[in-house]
Amino acid sequence: MNIGEVAERAGLPAKTIRYYEDIGLVRPARDANGYRAFSEADMHMLIFLARARALGFSIDECRALLALWEDRARASADVRAIASDHLARIEDKIADLQAMRDTLSELVRSCAGDDRPDCPILTSLADGQ
Repeated sequence: MNIGEVAERAGLPAKTIRYYEDIGLVRPARDANGYRAFSEADMHMLIFLARARALGFSIDECRALLALWEDRARASADVRAIASDHLARIEDKIADLQAMRDTLSELVRSCAGDDRPDCPILTSLADGQ
């Protein structure tokens, strides 16, 4: 398959696939004319990467997950550790976003939103509270 075909089947832009090749995540064969020749295995790897990235795994985590995916002697505990660490970071981000939402909601409620110049939102931002 050429890059256009594999991009369509994997649901990734060709630019992303070229990037993954540049950083060594995928290594498609080359035809005699120098064009990339993707195999079914390459396509499955790209689908794997697309799904992992959609779940927010970093490139380094994707690299580790790919290595584990390809290692039939892997321990599932290794895979779980990567996913658990990632889940903990997501939960931390959610907590941070909820705190931001709560603070901003309170600021919006406290602002009259009228023609007066005083605004608790600006005061809070200026005071760092």
